[in-house]
Amino acid sequence: MRTPDKIKTLEKPVADLKKDFAKAQEDVKTLTKKPSMDDFAFLYSHFKQAEKGDVSGSRPGMLDLMGRGKYDSWAKLKGMGADAAMKAYIDKVAGLLKTHK
Repeated sequence: MRTPDKIKTLEKPVADLKKDFAKAQEDVKTLTKKPSMDDFAFLYSHFKQAEKGDVSGSRPGMLDLMGRGKYDSWAKLKGMGADAAMKAYIDKVAGLLKTHK
């Protein structure tokens, strides 16, 4: 059984991760160059996985190329935890900031 002190120390890194995730969402808006489609798909899918979990709903039809691409990139992350998705998003934004500023 965990003591309250141990629970508090386990929660702090999650709170920091959420804070870093929120900052990365703001930082991505400061990019001076538009991310590539691959980078956009990565950011979109990891953001959605972190916020909503596994993809839901129907796959868009073949005429909705953008919707289908977004759905497919998110679907590839099925089973990934929110923390891992947030960390990947944060790392990707940090990398983009180095090359796109």
